[in-house]
Amino acid sequence: MRPGRNRGWLLRLVIAFGFAQGAVSMARPAVSYRALALGAGEGAVGVVAGVYALLPLLAAVPLGRRTDHGRCAPLLPAGVVLISGGCVLSGLAGSLTMALWSGVMGLGHLCFVIGAQSLVARQSAPHEQDRDFGHFTIGASLGQLVGPVAAGALIGRADMAGGSALALLVAGAGCAVAFTSLWRIEHRDLGPDSRAEHGDRVPVRRILRARGVPAGILVSLSVLSATDILTAYLPVVGEHRGIAPPVVGVLLSVRAAASIACRLVLTPLLRLLGRTVLLTVTCLLAALLCAGIVLPVPVWALSVILALLGFCLGVGQPLSMTTVVRAAPDGARSTALALRLTGNRLGQVAAPAAAGLVAGLAGVAAPFAMLGALLLLSSGVALRSPGEARGGEEAEADRSAPRRSGSGLRRSSDV
Repeated sequence: MRPGRNRGWLLRLVIAFGFAQGAVSMARPAVSYRALALGAGEGAVGVVAGVYALLPLLAAVPLGRRTDHGRCAPLLPAGVVLISGGCVLSGLAGSLTMALWSGVMGLGHLCFVIGAQSLVARQSAPHEQDRDFGHFTIGASLGQLVGPVAAGALIGRADMAGGSALALLVAGAGCAVAFTSLWRIEHRDLGPDSRAEHGDRVPVRRILRARGVPAGILVSLSVLSATDILTAYLPVVGEHRGIAPPVVGVLLSVRAAASIACRLVLTPLLRLLGRTVLLTVTCLLAALLCAGIVLPVPVWALSVILALLGFCLGVGQPLSMTTVVRAAPDGARSTALALRLTGNRLGQVAAPAAAGLVAGLAGVAAPFAMLGALLLLSSGVALRSPGEARGGEEAEADRSAPRRSGSGLRRSSDV
């Protein structure tokens, strides 16, 4: 089966990712509440949250190597098992050993995402990758939209210890539903690239030096950092301006919904502007909008700013995936995607810490100014990244790839 011939696998992957991401989005705040209920201080809660990113930092590149030289699909059920197990065991833990299970959950999320992103890269025709990565990330946005709301509703129904444990158990069960969408999701005739299967491993240094890979990693890191810091510090902004917590929750939901809307119209935007211009413009606009958050505007204007910001931030993740896949050397695309995820995890650890430091020194506006500077830098890097094709290498692949008459779909080395 050629890439793009059967689109059912992509819908099933989006559904599975929605359940997996929803479980993680439920579990992360629930883990913090449960740690507090068990007597942990703020520092211990920070350690528990940090362990979530620690194991993925160590495991990302080896998992990417394994996927480059093997099949993608086995990582998906493995990720579901680890996420579900981490959620359930965190809910049952009677001490701060839940930090370990938080790390297991983070490792499961990494396994699922590396397998899923590699599957999209391998089973999508080159001209479909932007669209397919955009649709794939809708699953993440849906999970991020529903997960925290569900966690809050469950935790609020009982005491903090009991409610947080219930939320974690429900998250584990919800993640297990993803199994129903994973049956035979990988096409058997689209296994590992023969050059990746039999050739030498591409050094990490060479991958990072490939033009476009650093740009994709920086854009992804910037967008994810902006989302995380916005989630963490918008309640602080609301507290300063007298905006009620439920309203802040609605504002964050507006941001997430705008990101989903953006990914639904990604294909016509790409036709209109092209990948490089679209990345550059949206990063630039996002930088300006981050600065606008700190202005003393009414709630309705803040909601407009957040909707526009969510739309702009929705572009960065899927297009950075395509940028990295197309720029990576042959036989190292999964490893390059794993390095991108490593950058994301580093951003998740470093960005909140830096935001907390600058907020303590210069006030609540400082984190958004820092984000604006980071996104501005990303827009400059995106402008200098490779264009829509990979030059002679991609042209040669197009000439040598088998084609289907009348469809324009082909199996090439870029898949």
